Amino acid sequence: MSTVTKDISIQNEVLTLTNQRALFWGQQKTLVLSDLHIGKTAHFRKAGIPIPSAILDNDLKKLQDLMNFFEAEIVLVVGDLFHAENNTDIDQFQKFLQVNRKVSFELIKGNHDRLKNSFYESLGISVYKTHKDVAAFRFVHDEQHCGEDIFCISGHTHPGVLIRGRGKVSIKLPCYELSEHRLILPAFSEFTGLNTKRTVDSAICYGFTEKSVFEI
Repeated sequence: MSTVTKDISIQNEVLTLTNQRALFWGQQKTLVLSDLHIGKTAHFRKAGIPIPSAILDNDLKKLQDLMNFFEAEIVLVVGDLFHAENNTDIDQFQKFLQVNRKVSFELIKGNHDRLKNSFYESLGISVYKTHKDVAAFRFVHDEQHCGEDIFCISGHTHPGVLIRGRGKVSIKLPCYELSEHRLILPAFSEFTGLNTKRTVDSAICYGFTEKSVFEI
């Protein structure tokens, strides 16, 4: 899938949404994404459920392509980088990090990021317990760490939209959900569900396909 972009202006900053489930903040040379859930496929395989390892391969290729496309210097994950316990998927991600040593990886811990901080730091990942404030933005995993006086960029809810066509035809697409004080990112991994209920009724959603990013 080729990378399609759409620029939006928030807090006098330009953020570039992509059809690859991540945004780029050019002024900070930062790629921002959420909910990779690395380790989820291995977790299911360990339980005897035959989930293909190609899911993680595809997610990491997509991440590598985005890093190259934008020449990102920082990758900021707003929660749920890992799914649960240390497993073979995390070993694969460690090799990915070693190939990309020139890029700084940062993590706002999410509800699935249960490993000790020392483990993340051993991989070269900078860890923030609840949030990171940069300029006009606060980066968090979920809304409980948002403040009323600062714009939040978060993940966690895996936002999606349901688009209905003629008859009974419909399709669910991942999206970015934008409201007055918050932007919620789509889950980066495709091995996640979609929540089509908007957090705020008046929110604008930016859905995307292989060929476009569009406002709904």
